[in-house]
Amino acid sequence: MADIKISGRMAVKTLKKQLKDAYGVTVRVYNGAKFADDDATLASIRKGDAKGGEVSVNGHTLVGNFEKSILENFGIKIQIANGADTKLSDNGISLSAAGKE
Repeated sequence: MADIKISGRMAVKTLKKQLKDAYGVTVRVYNGAKFADDDATLASIRKGDAKGGEVSVNGHTLVGNFEKSILENFGIKIQIANGADTKLSDNGISLSAAGKE
């Protein structure tokens, strides 16, 4: 299971695809209260004083920790859902486990 590196230059659709392919999860990316445009870069929808940089994630990363690190680094709210996108994943399980829900 390879690490995925996420930076502000990454497009929303690329983030979604990489996480779906690697762990089987659906990522809901928000721009305010709405879903973010798939063609937008993470940097373009960043809010406030987010520190930027890069986030690295792997299948053992807990859902809650990943959601929190994206919020802290990019100022973007995301939610991890199961592969079928029918329910949000529990914050206490790994990304790999979330993809199998």
